[in-house]
Amino acid sequence: MSEVQLKSLGELIRSRESGCGLPGEVFIRSDIFDTDVDVFFHKHWILVGVTADIPEPGDVSVVDIGKASIILVRDDDENIRAFRNVCRHRGARLKDAGKSTVGKLVCPYHQWTYDLDGSLCHTKHMGKHFDPTCRSLLPVHTKVVGTHVFVCLADEPPADIGKLEATMAPRFAPYDLQNTKIAHEAEIIEDGNWKLVMENNRECYHCEAGHPELTVSFLPEDFGFSTDEMTEESLRALDDYHKRNDASQQGWEKEGLLCSPVEELGGDVATQFRTQRLVIAGCGESQTMDTKVACQKLLGRSSRRDLGDTHMWTHNSWTHVMSDHAMISYIIPLTPEKTLVRTKWLVHADAIEGVDYDVNKLTEVWVATNAQDASLVAINHRGAQDPGYIPGPYSPFTETYVDQFVDWYAARLKAHGV
Repeated sequence: MSEVQLKSLGELIRSRESGCGLPGEVFIRSDIFDTDVDVFFHKHWILVGVTADIPEPGDVSVVDIGKASIILVRDDDENIRAFRNVCRHRGARLKDAGKSTVGKLVCPYHQWTYDLDGSLCHTKHMGKHFDPTCRSLLPVHTKVVGTHVFVCLADEPPADIGKLEATMAPRFAPYDLQNTKIAHEAEIIEDGNWKLVMENNRECYHCEAGHPELTVSFLPEDFGFSTDEMTEESLRALDDYHKRNDASQQGWEKEGLLCSPVEELGGDVATQFRTQRLVIAGCGESQTMDTKVACQKLLGRSSRRDLGDTHMWTHNSWTHVMSDHAMISYIIPLTPEKTLVRTKWLVHADAIEGVDYDVNKLTEVWVATNAQDASLVAINHRGAQDPGYIPGPYSPFTETYVDQFVDWYAARLKAHGV
């Protein structure tokens, strides 16, 4: 196909049949990928880390997002700041991607030196008329919610991050998530477009066959079902599900714990998110193979183990917070066909490995789940490129959030003039 024959992204989206998936081209073309990164990762709020990434003053975490790079740093007053990873001299990268600890930020090219608040504090050979106050590092908009560090690279970030903060702060508060440490972190580079990674995360149609470890702790009714296909046995199971849910939520609400779902998912919102407190199956304690806590030292001050799973979706992340630990994943698109999935498991800051928790028990469910998802995304991505691919209909019972994600994607592109 020649460049002249290529349909625009807008034309491809408009060609989508309602209730069906996107055309395969939107997952492979480099021009569409560049547009996606610019709109969804440079102009929207994205999750790029947790406070435990930079626990002490001078700790630095560098995250590359397309051609952009940001430095997260905890300053001497223990504030979390974010800056463009660009020296104000000739643009050299100050730090490579990853974590480190510094006294000051020093450019490796000409040794321009910056304090942790971003101010330029040392240069050589610039003359007496040089004004260092005009050459501070460029700040990046930052918002910390619970332990989640969100940034926005736009000059004017979407203001509706305030709705996410107002909704999630009280839900995360009982867990004292800033008083945590990273017990384990892992990265997977999935062989698929970032939209397919997020679509896969938005449904559990595939979970029964694809995630044997994860479904141990899930109540399947939480993730959709066809009422047309229900048997007497499944109707009884549904009744039991409602009774368990009602009893759990009444108990949580008596303790002041928020349970009801909140959805900000429509195309009129920029900062998309969804949250709900879900009942955990089995023993009801945690997302582990025996559904009991993996860490004996619980988060926050509660002694109660059965607090369910408080989850949060955004357009580049998913979070599960339980009584004993939190699992937080976020994605960064690398190429049209490669997506980085970075996952962190958080436990109480004072928890001791080998005494309070075992890393294998803590991580085994989501290590397996992430690997399985990577395989599923890869076959989805490959198949969507087949000349014979015609997008099929989403399940109205189990894929409603996928359909909604695609609608939101199209609406946000339109809002940005695409």
